[in-house]
Amino acid sequence: MTTRPGLPKNTVQNDLVRPDWAITNFRRDLAFPRLTEEMVQRLRSYGREKTFPGRFTLFTYGSTAADMFIVLRGGIDVFKPAPAGGERITGKHRRYEFAGEFNLLNSQGAVVEARTTCKTTLLCIAKDDLPRLMRAEGDIANLIVQAAIWRRINLLNDGASGVVLTGSSNDPAVTELRRFLIRNSYPHRFEEATESNTTHDILPNVRLSDGRLISRPAISALADELGITELPRTNTVYDVAVVGAGPGGTAAALYAASEGLRTIIIEGLAPGGQAGTSSKIENYLGFPMGISGQELASRAQLQALKFGTHFAISRQVVSVKSTNGMHTLALDGGTKVCSRSVVVATGAQYRRLAVEGFERYENCGLFYAATPMEAILCQGQDVLVVGGGNSAGQASIFLSGYARHVFHVVRGESLESSMSQYLISRIESSSKITLCTGCDVVALEGDATLQRVAWTHRKTGERINRAIRHVFVMIGAEPNSGWLFGTVLLDTKGFVLTGGNEGFERTPYCTNVPGIYAIGDVRAHSVKRVASAVGEGSVVISDVHRYLNGAFTTI
Repeated sequence: MTTRPGLPKNTVQNDLVRPDWAITNFRRDLAFPRLTEEMVQRLRSYGREKTFPGRFTLFTYGSTAADMFIVLRGGIDVFKPAPAGGERITGKHRRYEFAGEFNLLNSQGAVVEARTTCKTTLLCIAKDDLPRLMRAEGDIANLIVQAAIWRRINLLNDGASGVVLTGSSNDPAVTELRRFLIRNSYPHRFEEATESNTTHDILPNVRLSDGRLISRPAISALADELGITELPRTNTVYDVAVVGAGPGGTAAALYAASEGLRTIIIEGLAPGGQAGTSSKIENYLGFPMGISGQELASRAQLQALKFGTHFAISRQVVSVKSTNGMHTLALDGGTKVCSRSVVVATGAQYRRLAVEGFERYENCGLFYAATPMEAILCQGQDVLVVGGGNSAGQASIFLSGYARHVFHVVRGESLESSMSQYLISRIESSSKITLCTGCDVVALEGDATLQRVAWTHRKTGERINRAIRHVFVMIGAEPNSGWLFGTVLLDTKGFVLTGGNEGFERTPYCTNVPGIYAIGDVRAHSVKRVASAVGEGSVVISDVHRYLNGAFTTI
């Protein structure tokens, strides 16, 4: 439901949590580049000149169809909300500079307002013509992407733009909404509700840029309202539909779109997949200082957008039906996507703890990711990490920088067989991490939120009870393949069988259904690493090309 009441009168603003890639010094020179005379001349073939009067609004908060505006004469001022009310200037565009932000690359609603300063002549390039420009004019495309990144960083660091989320930090619904906004790099701030005349049944709520208030929004509804998702156009037939926007899926979409295939990615929450929740990946080629999962995901998404990939965010695929070479994907909410080929890249998810009552504490003490949002909740407290893989090791090291102490519980007797040595060495050398091998978590206790945890040593029977309010679970992996049951062959654990005798041709990534491929963690016998998923995503497009051209050989 959508209403227009004001915010609760008594609110306390929490720490501003931003995507870690946005925590950096702002580079104004990169955010507001000036095009050369030669670039502007090239751009004239994509648009047309128009003259606007002074103080004309080119686009406003929430606009999803803004064109690209290049100043030829006059100027554009860009405004954002001021923390104390009203607005302030966040950017000035003068001769041969251009207006726009993420809304140049996708259908996301504008979080700023742009107005002419005086009588102004602009080169206007229609939004529908931008994909053609981005593919053909590489140097200009790079400037647009660069500007979009740095302008978004400026807005994320400010905390006044975007939307305001109000509620209780202990509410699982608030946690889910905050995680969605942060992982999609959408500007917002969170305000903790206190005693007020606001009744509990309308919290959490989200105040939009235009002042409207949405009470307890579903993630998909909020994504649609903010333009974060780009639903498929009616009667559009895609060449490639990629299901899952983790490293493998985004790589597949990037290569497909850059090679001229009409491509859409369908993703349930946010780009990055399970890897996007990693605090730092230090063994990925090309990043000697390491890179966070979200920064890697954000960079990959921008690359894919640059080549015209459509992103349908916050949409789950519930089934797929293949008829006469056409694949119809049914999404939750009733939307259907038609594509000539499908790349399944839905990855895997961490298993849940086999402990009574764990559902009560999910997102209010029990978490499956360790990002800055969760880490802030752990400042000065004891926390528990469960799991023996690299993700669990990275989480322990990351959280030890916030928590008073980290207890790391592992079922096995050592970490050597499941974790990289550099992580083992750091865990063993840290005075703030206690490694508990051969142990199982046996109890979670608390009222509205988690308050105590118990684990036992399997050989000795020793039971340890601790006042711990935050547990991070990263144990094993279950494939996200439920929507494929009855369509493609799966192994006994639910992983997709590909290649060999199972595939419709003898390539490593094809399923038993012609035109449907699987890559990354969801594929049986795959190597569960970011680098291998990216490699599979890039390679599978050569198979897709062969299939679409009718050059594949059925076994």
